[in-house]
Amino acid sequence: MEDVLDLYAEPPDAKRPVVCFDESPTQLIGEVHQPIPARPGQLERYDCEYRRNGTANLFVFLDAHQPWRTVKITNSRTARDFAECMRDLVDLHYPTAETIRKHPRETAGRLALSGYGGVRSI
Repeated sequence: MEDVLDLYAEPPDAKRPVVCFDESPTQLIGEVHQPIPARPGQLERYDCEYRRNGTANLFVFLDAHQPWRTVKITNSRTARDFAECMRDLVDLHYPTAETIRKHPRETAGRLALSGYGGVRSI
């Protein structure tokens, strides 16, 4: 934990940004029935029944020292998807950075594997 606090406490450095990364699978749901409209003294009500519309994966990046974040939504959660997100981070969002530092525990073994599957190593 101290490593993380030390990393976040360092002064901002544009050549060595600190980027946090997280990913989350998300279920996409829709309403089966129309909501019951609100009336005076009563909120709009929703039925608990829902329609499953598949899943998506959210890849979230944020800069620990700057007011910047981005979310990439993919249909799957594969090593290739992860590698493409890392490539976007390096090539699109931080093209002039010498090194992109991350939370020490994040993405532990994923970077080593993500060079496979048709995406160049980053």
